[in-house]
Amino acid sequence: MIPFKDDNPSSTFPFVTTLIITANILVYLWELMSPYGEKYIVYSYGAIPSNLISFNTMQPLHPVLTIFSAMFLHGGLLHIGGNMLFLWIFGDNIEDMLGHFRFFIFYLACGVLASYAHAIASPSSTVPMIGASGAIAGVLGAYIVLFPKARVYTLIFLGFFIEVIKIPALIVIGFWAIIQVVNGLLTQGIAAQGGVAWFAHVGGFLVGLLTIKLWLPKRRFRE
Repeated sequence: MIPFKDDNPSSTFPFVTTLIITANILVYLWELMSPYGEKYIVYSYGAIPSNLISFNTMQPLHPVLTIFSAMFLHGGLLHIGGNMLFLWIFGDNIEDMLGHFRFFIFYLACGVLASYAHAIASPSSTVPMIGASGAIAGVLGAYIVLFPKARVYTLIFLGFFIEVIKIPALIVIGFWAIIQVVNGLLTQGIAAQGGVAWFAHVGGFLVGLLTIKLWLPKRRFRE
């Protein structure tokens, strides 16, 4: 099941969402072309759980700052492609509701708390965490609260056939969230050795889900 668009148009142009996607793509191209190599970049600028807990690091950046640099690093085309697709589908509506600046702060806050959710789940891990998934998970959590009935165009694979159907966001995002929780529980203890940071996804999602209404601006209406 692969979502690719929604039927929930926004009333403003998603400047911040577009800029975040552009920045991620540019950073990924830099990763590919850098003479230092991917491993050096990931270990220098990725968020390492043990460093986030202890604040002890030999990295060029302070551990807290690596949270922000890690949000723009990705480990392959599928990694960045999937993340940017989800941000493009769901980010514009949350930006529309919050406003550009407030959305940017919300996005970063979800990313920061998602990183610490993973660090708390794997405090001894020295494997760098990279990717925008935690922040985007916060966007998904916000979307499921604000637009649960919005229809999402989704590719469904039925053997050799592909169907496009419209599914409520509550089901699409809810199914995604269940997968994150189940995989996080099943792989607990393995995360320290690498793999997907499932609890970063869960943490970011819960932040967006539980706090989005606190981020909504107080709108003033003229009679």
